[in-house]
Amino acid sequence: MKLSKEIKAGFIAVGAIVLLVLGINFLKGYSLLGGDNTFYSYFPNSGQVMVSGNVTLNGVIIGKILDIENVPTNPENRRVKIKFSVSESDIKLPKGTIIELGSLDLLTKGLIVNYPNKPKNGEYRSGDEIPGKMSADMFSQVKQYADPISQKLQTLILHIDGMVNSLSGVFDEKGSNDITASIKELKITIRKIGDLSSEIQGFVGQEKAQFSKIMDHVERITLNLEKSSDEVSAIIGNTKKVTDDMVSADFKGTILEAQTTLKKFNFMLEDVNSGKGTLGKLVHDEKLYNELVETNNELQELVDDLQAHPERYVHLSVIGRKNKGLQLTGKEEGKLKKWLDTIPE
Repeated sequence: MKLSKEIKAGFIAVGAIVLLVLGINFLKGYSLLGGDNTFYSYFPNSGQVMVSGNVTLNGVIIGKILDIENVPTNPENRRVKIKFSVSESDIKLPKGTIIELGSLDLLTKGLIVNYPNKPKNGEYRSGDEIPGKMSADMFSQVKQYADPISQKLQTLILHIDGMVNSLSGVFDEKGSNDITASIKELKITIRKIGDLSSEIQGFVGQEKAQFSKIMDHVERITLNLEKSSDEVSAIIGNTKKVTDDMVSADFKGTILEAQTTLKKFNFMLEDVNSGKGTLGKLVHDEKLYNELVETNNELQELVDDLQAHPERYVHLSVIGRKNKGLQLTGKEEGKLKKWLDTIPE
């Protein structure tokens, strides 16, 4: 059966259209036969990736970037939505996977799939969102390493500038004069050190003989000590005997006697506190104390009355006058007056 030219042209056109569609889809990142798993992630910016960019895992291309959508109303870190495919059916993305947007090499950029160190339970399914992050590009990394070096270089330049200024101040006319004067002083000091060294050498030569004499005396003293070793041993023996006598002294007996005396004194204090004995009764018997006070007061009143009216108690003869009272002899009257004079008023 022969086909007309029109039918052949139609088949050719349809085939061309199919090839065109497949080619466009392939360029967009879709597989020729379809069936790819698709996912999407959000990033702060696009990182200048292009549609149909590569998606890699461990450096191997596993998919393509399908779509890049700008979402300006989203929060700061979710402004660009990137849709991508995974054409390998046997590759699964476990929970915890991170999609990194960065440089694949020096010229191209794309998406990098990073598996978690400890995979979580479950896997992402086609159409799920996978967390994304931006990786530092080459220029950012170079800048990150270069900034501290640049700061150190600036600091070094400042120190060098200060050192140059100091040197320029030293090597001016005044500084040169100071350096010259210092060199002269240094020469004079070196010369004096040389003279001092010569004097020391001469002194050592002079004192060498004296040192020999001193050593002779030391040797004689050593010989005398050897001869007197018996006497020194006797002195040391006497010292040891005195020490032994002190050690053997009956300190323990003395301490025991002191403890016994203290115990007896404590017993006596306990008796006093408990009211035993004359001292205990005197301390604790309030009635006895009151009677002693009362007796002392009465005795004081008697003495006061005796001083005021002695005629009531003593008979004194004054120029033939006689008062009634106790008859005392002249000697007794003298003793009584002497006693009354000793009593404080």
